[in-house]
Amino acid sequence: MAKKKSKKRNYKKAKKIVLGILIAYLAILAVVYAGGVFYYSGHFYPGSKINGLDSAGKTVEEVERDIEGQIASFELVIQEREDKTESISASQIGMEYHKDDTVKKLKKQQNPFTWFLSFAHHKDYTMSAATSYDEEALNQAVDALACMQDANMTKPVDAHLEVKESGYEIVPETQGTEVDKAKVKEVIKKAIDSGAQEVNLEDEGCYTSPKVLSTDENLAKQREQGNQFLQITVTVDFADRKEVINAEVMKDWLATDEAGNVTLDQAKVKEYVQQLKYKYDTFGSSRQFKTATGETITVSGGDYGWLIAPNDTTAKIIEAIKSGQSQTIEPEYTYRGYHRETDEIGNTYVEISLAKQHMWFFKDGQLLVDTDVVTGNHNKGWDTHTGVYAIMYKEREATLVGENYSSPVKYWLPFYANTGIHDASWRSSFGGSEYMNNGSHGCVNTPPANAEKIFNNIEKGVPVVVY
Repeated sequence: MAKKKSKKRNYKKAKKIVLGILIAYLAILAVVYAGGVFYYSGHFYPGSKINGLDSAGKTVEEVERDIEGQIASFELVIQEREDKTESISASQIGMEYHKDDTVKKLKKQQNPFTWFLSFAHHKDYTMSAATSYDEEALNQAVDALACMQDANMTKPVDAHLEVKESGYEIVPETQGTEVDKAKVKEVIKKAIDSGAQEVNLEDEGCYTSPKVLSTDENLAKQREQGNQFLQITVTVDFADRKEVINAEVMKDWLATDEAGNVTLDQAKVKEYVQQLKYKYDTFGSSRQFKTATGETITVSGGDYGWLIAPNDTTAKIIEAIKSGQSQTIEPEYTYRGYHRETDEIGNTYVEISLAKQHMWFFKDGQLLVDTDVVTGNHNKGWDTHTGVYAIMYKEREATLVGENYSSPVKYWLPFYANTGIHDASWRSSFGGSEYMNNGSHGCVNTPPANAEKIFNNIEKGVPVVVY
């Protein structure tokens, strides 16, 4: 019986001890909890952050001092293209912090009686600190940024077509570094007002952009149309000389019309034709000429030669290219010579020497007529015009009418205005000095038999060289 009573007493004693310990533990918890409630009534929860600042265990005043220091050291980092950065500091814009009840309000959001829950749930607050800055100073700071200087900006370049070895290719656009200055000011001001520490000009759309991208469908269409043109070769024929219009020549002629289609720039084609005129037009020009006596002379004047018609030739070239077929064409001419070769007088021509009062007629290189003549009366100022001309037409049985004369002739071959070659049956002598006082009104008087032979073997356009 004594043992049973002893065990019962020990059990009760142990129970009292456990209960005491539990009460003591609860008392300690109560003290800790009460201490936490008291402490966090004036301090921020553990894990609290305000605008990125660690505010755990700090009073409102301490947090405000931290914010004031944060504002004083504020710096907005500006991210730019090409991995460049710049910054604007608080001191540059006169930024200051003005205390208000914002931090107090954040503190009141924390219930001190639930402080122990903050260990599992950290709080990260964002607040708009009451600050002020000099807007004019901000504008000046933004204007001074390197990215805002015109000299540092490169404009964006649209995607475009260029001629490569294989034809037209699309050259991709380039972005450049040109900024929209008004947009940059707007974005930076907004970032500073919100308390941001970094702003990316690319992300904020501050850069001007190309208007045409390499993915543009119209650009692809133009590439195809342009390559169709560049595949064509047009050869301009000048008898013993050729000018070839190929991709290398044509590449600068292509343009786009209002509908976005590739076409030929008429003005540029006409410039090309003008270059052909400089090179190949000979109408009225000076020429080297080898006389029947073997002397090489320069003959100036006259209206013989070739004169390209610019508008018609331009239209002809454009039409040939647009046909889609490579081909050979001749220019269109306002005036045409008898021969198109470099030696455009050729081997069929009439040669007249005023000094020798003599005329030669060559046909296909053969001398058919070799005769004395009488040209314009020198002493009366009716000298036959020198230069290179062409037979205008042939007329049988003509009457030549002028001031105080009317002369019927059998063979009339005019080559300049009212001047021409004709028979002069009324004359009994030719050559010598007859022309000095008894010359013609400017025509080339020819013995009838020789005039007939020339008439029967010549045709319109044959050159007449008078010197």
